[in-house]
Amino acid sequence: MIAHLGLDDTDSPRGGCTTYIAAVLVEELCQLGVDFLDYPNLVRLNPNAPWKTRGNGAVCLRFSCEVELLDEVLARAVRLVEQEADLAFEETHPGVALLVGEVPLELKLLAKRAIRGLVSLEEALKLCARLDVRAVGFKLGRGLVGALAAIGEPLVGDHTYELLAYRTPENRGKPRAVDASSVVAMDEATRPLTFNNYDPETGRVLITPHGPDPVLLGIRGETPEVVLEAFRMLKLGEPVERWAIFRTNQGTDAHLARRLVRELHPYLPAVVRGRVASVPVMLPGGHVIFRLSDGSGHVDCAAFRPSGRLAKVAHALWPGDLVEVAGGVKTGPQGQLTLNIEKLAVLELVEKRLPRNPRCPRCGKRMKSMGTGKGFRCPRCGHRDLKAQKEWVPMPREVRPGLYLPPPRSQRHLTKPLRRYGLEKYGLPGPPRGEWHWPCWRGSA
Repeated sequence: MIAHLGLDDTDSPRGGCTTYIAAVLVEELCQLGVDFLDYPNLVRLNPNAPWKTRGNGAVCLRFSCEVELLDEVLARAVRLVEQEADLAFEETHPGVALLVGEVPLELKLLAKRAIRGLVSLEEALKLCARLDVRAVGFKLGRGLVGALAAIGEPLVGDHTYELLAYRTPENRGKPRAVDASSVVAMDEATRPLTFNNYDPETGRVLITPHGPDPVLLGIRGETPEVVLEAFRMLKLGEPVERWAIFRTNQGTDAHLARRLVRELHPYLPAVVRGRVASVPVMLPGGHVIFRLSDGSGHVDCAAFRPSGRLAKVAHALWPGDLVEVAGGVKTGPQGQLTLNIEKLAVLELVEKRLPRNPRCPRCGKRMKSMGTGKGFRCPRCGHRDLKAQKEWVPMPREVRPGLYLPPPRSQRHLTKPLRRYGLEKYGLPGPPRGEWHWPCWRGSA
């Protein structure tokens, strides 16, 4: 029988990791005698969901096995969740789902909505009953939404790979011992086939998380071979308990869909094309706000200071510029919708002109206004002109058409980095080669 096992919502800010449970489960299921059909799938869901987990990532294992093994497969998954999930944390509500057979269209559509919008637990439970999905929820069981979405997303569109290495229990919670210079050298040797390894502006290493979870590091790239090669280049100062390679939608913009302003609502990821409708304003703290209009309505767009150059570009825009803004919709302090910018494409620039006082026809000095409707007076020679008007002077633009992203340290899991443009891939990969059926290993590579 072909089967799909989904897991989600097992972690918390205090620790735990759904991918770690999946890595351990792969080893157990291999020992049980199942045959894996794909690398473990890591599916990142809508990053704007109000109840999202730390990385909002769900996992699916796809395999074939004898029908009599299915009960044991589900039992082992449930036991591992009971052992490893942070069930004491208030907002952790794990879910485990097992589907036998081909993935139906209803489940694929649910997955798309979980990545690009919101899906209720009630809807997920009804779908489980209708499709005969075996589901086990812990506490509120909200993780069943992600578990079903991971099953329903076969990653036939653009996809990447991530190698995740895990720490031994005694090192969890301690600083991660990964040599920063080896990360830079690895990035130089594998670019452009790996991405977001470190931040070039600050030198900050990005492959290591900072929480108490069991993940030591994660290397993202275009193929399973390149992430494994990159892993072997690193200098580590602590042992690796195990590592696993996942096929994933990370770095693909899978959450973004083109929408009109009138279609926006809170928590929705969106791409909106329109004209800048107000002069951008820089708020205290360095955040930039401007209004965007597409003919169906208008929405405030916010570029935050950590977005670096992107915020500077947003501040340099001018009313009438044609732009395409991608990001997540939030509700502002006065209840208005705000599109928090993840990336910004400047498509067309208008001429920027600013008013200046006219020059004195006698001495060439710029005159000063004598008040509304009272004309202008030259401060140098005293000449007065009651009919003079302000001049509109073209100003140089400090921005050029192009695509602008935040620095790697501020990019979300799903955001497609500049390094990936032109490397997109579509369709399911062929059968994994070589050691594919052992996508998880104990110890070092």
